[in-house]
Amino acid sequence: MGRLMALLFLLGSPGALAEICEIPNVDSKLVERLGQRLLPWMDQLSQEHLNPSIYVGLRLSSMQAGDKEAFYLHSLKLNYQQNLLGVVNWSTGSNDHSDREAKPTMGQLALYMLALRANCELARSHKGDKLVSQLKRFLEDEKNAIGHNHKGHPHTSYYQYGLSILALCVHQKRVHDRVVGKLLHAVEHDRRLHQDHLSVDTAAMAGLAFTCLERSNLNPDLRNRITLALRTVREKILKAQTSEGHFGNVYSSPLALQLLMTSPMRGVQLGKACLKARAALLASLQDGAFQSVLMISQLLPVLNHKSYVDLISPDCLAPRAMLEPVMETPSQTQVSEVIRVTLKVPSVLPPYRHSITVPAGSSLEDVLKKAQELGGFMYGTQSSLSGPYLTSVMGKEVGKHEFWQLLRAPDMPLLQGIADYTPKDGETIELRLVSW
Repeated sequence: MGRLMALLFLLGSPGALAEICEIPNVDSKLVERLGQRLLPWMDQLSQEHLNPSIYVGLRLSSMQAGDKEAFYLHSLKLNYQQNLLGVVNWSTGSNDHSDREAKPTMGQLALYMLALRANCELARSHKGDKLVSQLKRFLEDEKNAIGHNHKGHPHTSYYQYGLSILALCVHQKRVHDRVVGKLLHAVEHDRRLHQDHLSVDTAAMAGLAFTCLERSNLNPDLRNRITLALRTVREKILKAQTSEGHFGNVYSSPLALQLLMTSPMRGVQLGKACLKARAALLASLQDGAFQSVLMISQLLPVLNHKSYVDLISPDCLAPRAMLEPVMETPSQTQVSEVIRVTLKVPSVLPPYRHSITVPAGSSLEDVLKKAQELGGFMYGTQSSLSGPYLTSVMGKEVGKHEFWQLLRAPDMPLLQGIADYTPKDGETIELRLVSW
C-alpha cells in the first residue's frame, strides 16, 4: 500500500463531513524490530508465560513466525483445553488433581478464543462448546456481581467484561441482552470506565465489543443503545487525547486506535487526531517504550491497519513476511554496569526502605527478586493479561478494591508493570497500597 492519509467523505449536505482514522505506513524495519521482540516470548511455553495475545497480534500483523507460530498455537491449545477440563471438574466438585492456580481467568479465556478465531477456527466442536459455555458462565457471574441495580462491581473488570463479549461475538455466539446491558449501562452512566489512566483501554475494549455486536446484529433489540454507546465511547477517547498525541497514555493508544479505525465519524477531527497519535507512537517506538508483549500485540494490528473486529472474518491467507530472530553480539549479552535502586514500602509497619544493587537493564521485578534474596523483603504476584501484578508485599495482601500502586519518587505513577519497567540508576521506587 502507498502512503495512506486521513480521508474525508462527504455525507449529506455541504459541510457535513465524516472523517476516517487511517494510519500512514510506518517504516517496515521499525515494525519488524517490534515484531522481533515477541519471538523470545514464544519460546517460553510454561503455563505462566503462555499468552494468547501474542498469537492474535502476529496473525493480525504483516509478519509471521513460521513453525514457531504454529507450535505456539499448539501449545496454547494443549494448555487451555487441559485447564478448561480442570475448571469444569473443579466447579462441579468432582475429584481432580488440578487446582485454582490452573484455572484460566475470564480475560485469558477470552483472549484464547480470539487466538482460535485468528486462525480462522470457529467454536463449534464439543471442545469449542465447552469454551463458549465457560466464558458465558464467567459473564453471568460478573453480571450478578454488578447486580440488578448496577451498584456492584465486576469480580474482574469491565475491560475483561468487554473482551469476553467481543470474543463470543467474533465466534458468532450471542450473549443475553441482560449481559450486554450491564456494559451498556456502564458506558451510558460513565461507571468506572473513565476514572484513571487505564480508562481509555477499558472504554476502547467496550467499543470494540459494541462494534462487533453492531456489525453482527447479534442483539437486535439493543441496536439503538449499542450505536449510541459506541459513539459515546469514541468521543470520550478523542477527548482523552493528550497534548503529545496519546489517547490517555502511550500504552492505551494502540487499543484506542484499533477502535477509532473501525468506522468514520462526523463532527470531530478524527483524521487529525489519528495522525497526531501516530506521530506520538512513532516517537515512543524509537525511544523503546514498547517492551510489554500485551502492548506490542495490540500495536502490531494497528500498524497493519487491522483491529480485533477484523476477527469477525479473518483473512488467514494474506501474505505475511517471515520474522527472523535478532542475532545478539557479545557486547549486547555482556552486562558489566550495575545500578542502585531504592525500594520503598510505606504502607506496612515498620515501613520498608532499602537500596538494591542490580545489573543495568534489570526490570523492577528483578529488583524485587533481589530484595527478597537479600532478606527482609517478600512479595507475591499473580499472572494477568498484561503480565504479573503484585498481590502482596511484606505479607500485606490486597483487600477488596485495593491494589499495589507502583510509583517513581517523588510521586509519579508508573504506566508499566513490574516485568516491563526498567529502573534507572539512583531511582526510588515506591510500592503503595491504595483503594479504588
